[in-house]
Amino acid sequence: MIVLIMGVSGVGKTTIGGLLATALGGQYIEGDDFHPPANLAKMRAGLPLSDEDRLPWFQALGKALRAADSKGATVVLGCSALRESYRQLIRAFCPQCQIVWLHGSPEMVAARIGGRHGHFMPASLLASQFAILEAPASAIQVDIDQTPEAIVKQILDQLPSG
Repeated sequence: MIVLIMGVSGVGKTTIGGLLATALGGQYIEGDDFHPPANLAKMRAGLPLSDEDRLPWFQALGKALRAADSKGATVVLGCSALRESYRQLIRAFCPQCQIVWLHGSPEMVAARIGGRHGHFMPASLLASQFAILEAPASAIQVDIDQTPEAIVKQILDQLPSG
């Protein structure tokens, strides 16, 4: 099983993705680890990424998922994947990827980002992420206004078995 946990920065993709991967007996992949240094530098400078910046990143993520899937591995990927076209890039490599959308109000997410330290993504870019966010047509949707354990249970209850 391959699961993509998506949403804007600060919704808990890493926390929920790690917990979900453990519950599924699989591996968590942090999508941010696949960004080239130029992308990280751009975001640290408070500049949003362009589609041109994102393309090689999504291709690398897709290839990692395809490799995991070919081995029969269970993998949970945490990645913003805010636009439908981005999700389609990933699904081009892994068509059966299950998508989970973690969402919350801009105010709640901003408060979360304001409370974390040492992350490359500044709070100043949150508005640009909400601006480009396209709600996925086909995804498990989970509101982040609950405990991580409740979020994971809600996801597990909605994932196809097997």
